[in-house]
Amino acid sequence: MKLGVFDHMDRGLSTLDRFYEERLKLAEAYDRAGFYGYHVAEHHATPLGVAPSPGVWLAAVAQRTKHLRFGPLVYLLPLYHPIKLLEEICMLDQISGGRLLLGVGRGISPIELRYYGLDPDQTPAMYAEALEVLLRGMTNPVLNFEGKYYQYRDVPMEMTPFQAPHPPLWYGLGRIEAVPWAAANRVNIVGNLPGAGMRKLTDRYRSEWDSLGNDPADLPLMGVGRHVVVAQTEKEALEIARRGYDKWRASFLKLWIAHDMMPVAHAIFPERFEDAEAQGRAIAGTPDKVRDFLQQTVDDAGLNYLLCRFAFGDITGDEALNSIDLFTRHVMPDITAHQEIV
Repeated sequence: MKLGVFDHMDRGLSTLDRFYEERLKLAEAYDRAGFYGYHVAEHHATPLGVAPSPGVWLAAVAQRTKHLRFGPLVYLLPLYHPIKLLEEICMLDQISGGRLLLGVGRGISPIELRYYGLDPDQTPAMYAEALEVLLRGMTNPVLNFEGKYYQYRDVPMEMTPFQAPHPPLWYGLGRIEAVPWAAANRVNIVGNLPGAGMRKLTDRYRSEWDSLGNDPADLPLMGVGRHVVVAQTEKEALEIARRGYDKWRASFLKLWIAHDMMPVAHAIFPERFEDAEAQGRAIAGTPDKVRDFLQQTVDDAGLNYLLCRFAFGDITGDEALNSIDLFTRHVMPDITAHQEIV
């Protein structure tokens, strides 16, 4: 059982320069605490994500940490020239000594894709081609590819990743139809579904993994993201969580509301923090309460990975650091030792 951190990098109340420094201090705290991975979202033209260039941000994280693995969750592949992104991936993996976790996807927001001049109906095919280009480029000395959107012939691959054959792949997954592809390609998955919905995905993944003749001990990581606030009292934790959640949710929905649209059903979070908690998507409380909730989350969803969101909305750096400290001392030891029920 491993623990990680997911960060939307959603804008709070600080100026951007202060915001980035506060987040880097949090990354240092995650590193000291022994979290397995740090995953950052990619969004554009929205306060939901002020790290629109994940590679730039993660290069800074690489220099401020020693052991923490990190990566985008996910790179929006249709927005990049594949060779340019390939070189960036290799650089990040090399300068971090092989700590990159390579999250890939096409993007959930058609609004953001259109800002880049893309047709959202075309991006699934663009994503599939771009991913193939990346994988070929990281595993061959010369890149050749002939597709509808990308064509390359005899391109020398001077850049190579530190990890062989390439950094581990990660994918945000919410549909059971995508599980066979993930299992066949040994892809680690992360979702936002409540326990019962996520359990269907993890059960299917294990079934697919077994049917391929793979060793259960080599099962990729399967996790969910949860908003987490820990404080000395439940009252204090709930006050922080409500305030941060309201700001985070407003940022999450800002573009969708402006364009008179709504995200896919499984991505919609309820209006109140308490309702998110009731759905199993969030927790705020004392260490004991948080520990019990997260252990139940692991069991209900059949997980071997759990991602916490400690910093969201207008939660301050000091509030997040306090939450991380309490979590590290009083929650983490039991969760990492806890064996999920499969």
